[in-house]
Formats: sequence, C-alpha cells, structure tokens
Amino acid sequence: MRIKRHFLLALRLCTIFLIVDFFDVQVHAQSYWVDTYTNAAVSSADPIASSVGADIMAQGGNAVDAAIAVHFALAVTTPRAGNLGGGGFMVIHHQDGRSSALDFREKAPLDAYREMYLDENGEATSQKSQLGHLASGVPGSVDGMVKAHSSYGRLSWSTLLQPAIDLARNGYPLRASQAQSLNAARDEFSMFEGSSSYFLKEDGSLWQAGDEFRQKDLARTLERIQQHGRAGFYEGETAEAIVREMERGGGFIRQEDLDAYEATWRTPISLTYKDVEWITMPMPSSGGTVMGQLLGMLELSERSFDSPQDIERIHLFAQLMSRAFADRALYMGDADFGDVPVSRLLEASYLEERLSTLSFDQHSPSEELSHGEIDGWTYGVESPETTHFSVLDQEGNAVAVTTTLNGSFGSKVAVSGAGFLLNNEMDDFSIKPGTPNMFGLVGSEANAIAPEKRMLSSMSPTIVTRNGKPIIIAGAAGGPRIITATWLAILNILDYDMNAQEALTFPRFHHQWLPDRLLVEKNVLDPGLIERLRSMGYDVVESSGLARIHLLHVTPDGVIEASADPRGDGGTAGY
Repeated sequence: MRIKRHFLLALRLCTIFLIVDFFDVQVHAQSYWVDTYTNAAVSSADPIASSVGADIMAQGGNAVDAAIAVHFALAVTTPRAGNLGGGGFMVIHHQDGRSSALDFREKAPLDAYREMYLDENGEATSQKSQLGHLASGVPGSVDGMVKAHSSYGRLSWSTLLQPAIDLARNGYPLRASQAQSLNAARDEFSMFEGSSSYFLKEDGSLWQAGDEFRQKDLARTLERIQQHGRAGFYEGETAEAIVREMERGGGFIRQEDLDAYEATWRTPISLTYKDVEWITMPMPSSGGTVMGQLLGMLELSERSFDSPQDIERIHLFAQLMSRAFADRALYMGDADFGDVPVSRLLEASYLEERLSTLSFDQHSPSEELSHGEIDGWTYGVESPETTHFSVLDQEGNAVAVTTTLNGSFGSKVAVSGAGFLLNNEMDDFSIKPGTPNMFGLVGSEANAIAPEKRMLSSMSPTIVTRNGKPIIIAGAAGGPRIITATWLAILNILDYDMNAQEALTFPRFHHQWLPDRLLVEKNVLDPGLIERLRSMGYDVVESSGLARIHLLHVTPDGVIEASADPRGDGGTAGY
C-alpha cells in the first residue's frame, strides 16, 4: 500500500524549496513529502517504468527481475537516455550478504584506432565523436540484461520484456518535458533517416504534451529480444539493421563487433565510512574509486560541520573533489587494457599526501594542482543524458543500475527498421589526451581509444549497507556530476539525518579540477556566501540542475523512503 507522509524541512532547509522545470531549477522555502513503502520500491526517471518494476515484484519477481523490466521500459519511455543501443553498470547486493557488479559498458569497435577523431593537423574534431555514426561504441545493454537474468532472474524472460513491448506498440501520452526534449533535438534528428521517421512528427509540427507516442519498429525489435534473448539483438534481423545503418553513415560497428561483445561480471569496490559499507563499481567506472578517495580524504581531514551549508565544508569538499578528479584524469581507464593503480589511489598514505597540499582557507588553483605521484606507475596498451534507477525487493535484494547513451539521444542516429538510438560513447574516450570532452573532462593515455576497449565512465551505481543490510540504493544522471551528486546525497542522509527527499532536494555543488570552476545551483546559495567563496579564489559559476538522482532509503524502523530527483520528472512506485 502506498503511503505519502509529509515532512517539515529541518531548520537548515528553511530557506529552500525546489520548483522543478526540466531545464532549470529554482529553490524556495516550503515543506514537502517523501513516498514511503513497506515491502518493495523502485525509483527511476519515468513513473511508468517505476510502476512496471513494482508490478514485476508484486508478481513474485525479485529486484533483478524488476531492474530488467525497468531497463527495457525506459528504453521506450525515455529515449533520450534509456536504451537498447547504449550500455551501463549494475550493482547488486543479495539478501545473503553477497555483492555483484555487472559491467555492460560499450566497447570501441574493432576498427577503432587512437587517432580516429584527429584532423590532418592532429587536432581533435570532437563533433565526429559526439554526432553521427562514427560516435557509437558497440552497445552492451541487451547482453547485460541477458546476463543478469541468466544469473539471478526468477520470472521468465518473456514476462520481463512484455511491458516494454506493450508500451512501444500501444504508445503513451508524452509529458511536457518529453515533448520538449524531442523538440530540442529536431535539427539533429533531421540529419538522419531513421531518427527523422521515429522522432519527428509527420506533419512537421512540434510535439505537445499529451501526444500519443508509438514506436512500432521498436516493439518488433523488443519482440525479437523477447523470443531469442541475446541473439535477438546481436544476430539476425536487428544486427543486420545495425550493420546497414553503420554502412550508410560511415560508422565502424560490424557484425564481428556484435559477435564479440560480452558483458562482464566484476568484483565491486567496497568502501568503509563510519559504520557503513559503500558497494560500488570498479573500472571502467571511475565513480567507485573517486568516491573512495573523497571518503578517505574526508575522514583523514578529521573535520566535521554542524551544517551542510557551512562555507568551510563547501570549500573542503570542493578541494577534495578537485584532487580526486585530477587523479581521475591521469590514472583511470579500462583496467583490462593496462594498470589502473586503484589500491594505491585509495591508500591512506597516498590520500594524506594529497591532503598535505590543501589550504583550509584558500582555493588551490587547478593549474598549480596536479595528480598525485605513484612511484613506478606506467600504463600499457558524459549533455548529461544518463539514467539511473534503484530497486529494493521484499526479500532485501537491492539493485542499482545506471545506463546511458552519453549525450541526450546519444549520437542522434536511430537504426532504421529497428527503432532505437545508438550511443555517442566514443566521446568518453580521451580522443586526444588533454583535450576536453563534452563534459569538460580531460584524460590521458589510460583512456585513449583502442579496439574493444571500454571508455572511462562517471556512472556510479551505489548501495550502502549497515550490518550487511541495504540502507541506501542510489545513483544519478549527469556526466561527471554523477559522482559528486551521489556522494553528497548519501552523506546528507548519513551525516545529517535527512530523509530521502531532503537529501535529493538539498543544494549541490561540483568541482572537477578542469575547468577550474566551482559549479553551484542557480538561485540557491546566499549571494554573500558566493562572494565569500570568490574571495577564497573560486570561479563560482551558477548552473541549472547538477545531476538527477534516484534513491531509496531504508529507515531504522524498516520503512522504505523512495525519492525521484525533483530536478527531473521521474517517479517512484512500490507496495
């Protein structure tokens, strides 16, 4: 039974209330509620998809079943980020205390090469890595869902695909934000045959809230996946359509790439903070390692703050973020292709060295702050349109999944005859070491392009446990801001006893080393506080909506608080 309870904001939030627009955020004062459930819950970027997951669990499915059903539903209802043509990560905490991590990140095609986005002068041409056929890595989402089901699913594969098939075939009414996002990409869609036919209206008019959105070719593709599993996507009619699309636009993905793709089970990263354990993704996700560095430096700093809005806290956290992202830029990449010194990056002695350069009253300019030094280290040969969903079932199984096309609607290329968009994840490589990608992130040889290599990611699906039981399931969309937003939201609960909705609504900030600027949410921080930060040397930039989080929190009395970030238009469901 769904219960809605109203909570007054704590005194620290008395000046804050979030009024949501898809592309902007403003904050004012008011009280608000958090959804609560007693047995099982889902929080995702789309209310329909969340309801699909809750219904699967009500039928006897477990959290993995629900996650698979939600993933395919999002591929229909949230085409800007949900996908068949992208990839992602899944973290599972099983009721018996075990944890698993599934890497279904995209891979570079076999024909990819290090200099593929450089012009004749050796300069990066980032448009090719962001728009069009050449921007796409080999999709991993379908293989990832198949592997998750074969290992831990309970209900039939067919049952889990049917809701998405029904949504694609029968359609659903567009919300205002969905119509707006489709309209915003119409110029790019018009460049590609499949995208034009699927995402532009036949009469040339703009999409409106309430318009029925049907995707019949996508329904047929989903049916092939339903009937044939992995082979329904990586072989046969769908695979042939992908290869034809690549040939039409000069892309690199061939049948050999589809045949060779395989999602991989990995050992999760486990982090200890106070009395809880954080379980998150290893490489090629940078999220787990960066959060580990942030937590380690925070504890070593031995600082505590009465208020999460304390300027000393914001300053300290920004400096920790900058140092961790500097290390990310040099050291992090696909560990299958070279040494990534994760253990050393998380060692207390190394983090103490990083802290030793920190001033507690002045910003450290990024041009003077580089990565830490690791002796003997050598390396061998994110529009923030990702989507995250969190699931908890009645038995205590927890699943956190983050998937992405990278930019909004990915490469903007839809596969003609198959109805789905392809990713532009190749831009997440260092297309030229030192050259920023669409999120302003720079990288090194560790993240250079190589055939079959997975590109570095900021996706950070995370499960926090206490005494072996899940208490927080979280993750976000938003490029590199995923890491800092997820970290801050979890700390809001652990350190300041916020409920799930407070934790997500609370103002965020972000620093990623380069570019050297401190992002804060628009119209949130007191102007006097911003001026104090500027006097400490920060280039403070106000920005709209720093990431969108979907989070579940289990209270000490066993109530499941479910929150969909008010910066987006997602929703929760459960019973």
